[in-house]
Amino acid sequence: MGTPAVTTAAASIAATDMEPTLTQLPFWSSLTEQEQETLRRSAFVRHYEKGAFIHSGDNECLGMLFILSGEIRTYLLSEEGREVTLFRLYLGELCVLSASCVISQITFDTQMTAGSDTDVLIIPANVIAALKEKNLYVRCFLYELATKRFSDVMWAMQQIMFKGLDRRLAEFLLAEAERTGSDTIRMTHEQIAQHISSAREAVARMLKS
Repeated sequence: MGTPAVTTAAASIAATDMEPTLTQLPFWSSLTEQEQETLRRSAFVRHYEKGAFIHSGDNECLGMLFILSGEIRTYLLSEEGREVTLFRLYLGELCVLSASCVISQITFDTQMTAGSDTDVLIIPANVIAALKEKNLYVRCFLYELATKRFSDVMWAMQQIMFKGLDRRLAEFLLAEAERTGSDTIRMTHEQIAQHISSAREAVARMLKS
């Protein structure tokens, strides 16, 4: 499978009042007044069109991501262009795997693309790094978040290694139907293949059977 075409992210959205969004952060109430003010000044919202690259090993160290709308697919990309989906992020979820410069224990590069038109609150890497050093609650939260995402990665690896394509495909379709609340799934065979780390041709054959 080839690498998806890069779509340039739209310019940052001007945030006239970040307070309602920032208060949704799980650690907001544990910040000092000065730390909260730092986030008000530095955090920003960025819009990504469907298919746009959000993060890769070659790009800037973004920081912490908080999904406001849309969907982000996180995956590994081999030198041959094969993709292995690790997990997907939806409304209200956070990720710090795009901040390897903040948590030095993150030693592998992930790729992130927008699965649909997506808005993301970004706390810059230097800001979240400073909070991590000064605020014990933030530090614990970041490591717990990184641990949760690594658990997602391990689950994905187990699926690929120990479950056949038929079971992976069936479980994905059932989970997607439950998530969307619909028995109609509007995806191409290529998109399904990306989500379950398979080839489009294999997915097409399995769906036909």
